[in-house]
Amino acid sequence: MKLKVSLFLMCGVALASCVDIPDFDDTPKIYYNGIDQFTEVNDSTGKNVRENVVITVDFEDGDGDLGASADERSDSSFIRPYGTWGNYELVTARKGADGKWTESILAEDQYKWMPILKPDGKPGPIKGKLDLNTSFLYGNSTVPITVKFKVRIRDRALHVSNQIETDSILVPGYR
Repeated sequence: MKLKVSLFLMCGVALASCVDIPDFDDTPKIYYNGIDQFTEVNDSTGKNVRENVVITVDFEDGDGDLGASADERSDSSFIRPYGTWGNYELVTARKGADGKWTESILAEDQYKWMPILKPDGKPGPIKGKLDLNTSFLYGNSTVPITVKFKVRIRDRALHVSNQIETDSILVPGYR
């Protein structure tokens, strides 16, 4: 009986030692996963209020230094090195009537922050999914416009990831 238990434990240890630790670069890398949207409706009037957009990216980072706490985001000495954007950048590209795309960073998307993704603070590889959010308000004279997005993230050491581009979607806007 002891022999069986010992063999079982040795097999378990042997199998556990076969797990490879990923070897990601310290500069984050992102991959486009998808885009989703849902309409917020005023319950009393039945009118559309807001179009919420969720962009999902897969990410990997070798040292896991992604995100910022709420306290850090309110500390000017912490955010100063980040310059004109937070730890993720969301560029909106809008398709004009002439078919040409115009890129801009919307005011509400100027400083985007993700929470700390490794709360234990220990350096090491990390990968997962991020849902990045933005929204577009409906108004009396809004019309459907075609937009797509470009996304980059950066870690606490200010290493900037590659940039991904989403599929196109329709949202409310002005011509």
